[in-house]
Amino acid sequence: MAGFILRRIAASILVLLAASFLMYVLAANSGDPLQDLRGLNTANKDQLIAARVEALDLNVPPPLRWFLWLGGVAGCVVGRCDLGLNLNNAPVTDLLPSAMLSTVQLVSVAFVLALLLGVTVGIVTALRQYSGFDLSITFLSFFLYSLPSFLVAVLLKEFLAIGFNDFLQGGESIGVVAIVVISLVAGLVWQVLVGGPARRRLLTFAVSAVATGAVLTYIDATDWFREPGLGPVGLLLLLVATALLTTFIVSGLENRRALITAGVNALIAYACSFALQGLFDVSTIGTILILAVIAIAVGVLSGFLAGGPDRAQSMRVGGIVAFVGGGLVVLDRFMQSWSDYMALGRINGRPIATVGASTPNLNGDMWILGIDSFTHLLLPTIALLLISFASYTRYARAGLLEVLGQDYIRTARAKGLSERTVVVRHAFRNMLIPIATLVATDLGALLGGAVITENVFAISGMGALFNQSLKRVDLNPIMGYFLVIAIMAIVFNILADLAYATLDPRVRVRA
Repeated sequence: MAGFILRRIAASILVLLAASFLMYVLAANSGDPLQDLRGLNTANKDQLIAARVEALDLNVPPPLRWFLWLGGVAGCVVGRCDLGLNLNNAPVTDLLPSAMLSTVQLVSVAFVLALLLGVTVGIVTALRQYSGFDLSITFLSFFLYSLPSFLVAVLLKEFLAIGFNDFLQGGESIGVVAIVVISLVAGLVWQVLVGGPARRRLLTFAVSAVATGAVLTYIDATDWFREPGLGPVGLLLLLVATALLTTFIVSGLENRRALITAGVNALIAYACSFALQGLFDVSTIGTILILAVIAIAVGVLSGFLAGGPDRAQSMRVGGIVAFVGGGLVVLDRFMQSWSDYMALGRINGRPIATVGASTPNLNGDMWILGIDSFTHLLLPTIALLLISFASYTRYARAGLLEVLGQDYIRTARAKGLSERTVVVRHAFRNMLIPIATLVATDLGALLGGAVITENVFAISGMGALFNQSLKRVDLNPIMGYFLVIAIMAIVFNILADLAYATLDPRVRVRA
């Protein structure tokens, strides 16, 4: 294992050196970094040009200048990292951390949601191959994948942000006509997704339409969009649903010990929603992280104490329910601060932002600032999510269909194992092998920043840094961007190779 990793690192360093040389020379010859100064009419123009030439070593040919840049990069090994200055004489080492932080905030949630939703939906479509649900998701996936990212961003701005903000600021209600139309559309969608005989479709349509209408009527009557909250009843229902769904997926509802573990952790989360309100009022991010670790530990411990022939299943169920339940409790607390956020003068009753990553000079506690980050990153996250969702769905569907045709799957079914056990315990693990490759590639690319999305929403991330530097022929930030992305690509590809050995016992990493 160690020998394999060392060989991969050595080969990657050689590739990185060659690629950085080509990148440096091509970028240096792509334009004139002194163009903005040459157009000045000031008396000190020549002094400004001479100062920039001296600061950036522009009098040295690009191939030789690369060695100077490489010497600064080599200093990172001993803690003296020098990636040079940009055209404004700002150190690149000061620009990269803030740009990376903005990009990580933007892409992390979109990546996780796209992966979870894409793999889940892909599994369901594979299990219901050629059904109405499968065909609908296939059409939707290819449609979203074909949309240009800038078009998705503009549409979200126009209809989701501006339209929703106008609705909130105008104090209008949803209206009976809108409730009826949305309920009928929801009924049509659900009957297509559920499928089955005509009677089953009709029943699904009726139940989903009535349920949607009831929820929308409740939202309209309680002015939920302006004063949201899960409430005691809503939180309890969501926790019960989380316990049942987690148990069903991980172990099956017939596993009574796992079901009891899930129920106990759901009740603990429900009790904590009342007991911790005072602590939440003075909480910080650190407090929430500590509570999350404690919740997972309690969930895993409860599963261990429940015991049974398959203790590991109960431990997984307990940990997942505790984590998700804690997330629902924190979400409810965020909702309680929504009306306070809406009342702030800088928000002016229009919470969904269309530019930037935060409201300038906004003061508040963790809950206010958290809501502010959410409202600013909501649209770009949805834009990235819609585009990434399609590829994960198709890969998961194709991977599971291939695995389900293998001999060992037929053997598992012949032994009398339930379909849930066959899919979750035998097929799911091998299905993840092609997904691991896609995840490694996407992670490296996403950390490079979503150039178009960041530009549309005016977010100062890695993509914006690269785009602006490329336009100005600002060489050092370009190379800093390249260095970060190249290292991330190398690291995640090595991790993907190691993941293959974990997912498939036939794959061995040998020295």
